[in-house]
Amino acid sequence: MTMQQLFRPEVFRAFDRLWDQMDDALRGAGSPPHARAGGRGFPALNVGTTDESVEIVAFAPGLDPATLDVTVDRGLLTISGERKSALADLPEGAKVYARERLSGTFRRAVELPRDADADRVQARYADGCLRITVGRKACAQPRAIPVQ
Repeated sequence: MTMQQLFRPEVFRAFDRLWDQMDDALRGAGSPPHARAGGRGFPALNVGTTDESVEIVAFAPGLDPATLDVTVDRGLLTISGERKSALADLPEGAKVYARERLSGTFRRAVELPRDADADRVQARYADGCLRITVGRKACAQPRAIPVQ
């Protein structure tokens, strides 16, 4: 097999599909296949914690905040919604030869830590980012114990 045959784009696409299938099988609750791009789901997420909260940022530019749903159920925070197709904005008769912007329904799930407080969740959408703050239970906060 020559180097040119080995590095054909089809080979990499086959590996990408295999990787996605393995990732879905091992992870369980992933995004649906039509909401995936390059092995990642839409919207892309950053997740972090502080002593007081769990902070989640979903990068979702161009979405109407009214179309977003955020739920918490049994320790799982779910972000779902729909992104409309931009193809309607093309001139009549235009032929699409490349389509990189995903459209359709999407769903992302984040497993919350045990000390997350489902009654203290705030979600704000600004500048294309959905920022979600989940408070942590007070009993989980570090505290100093006086020694007598």
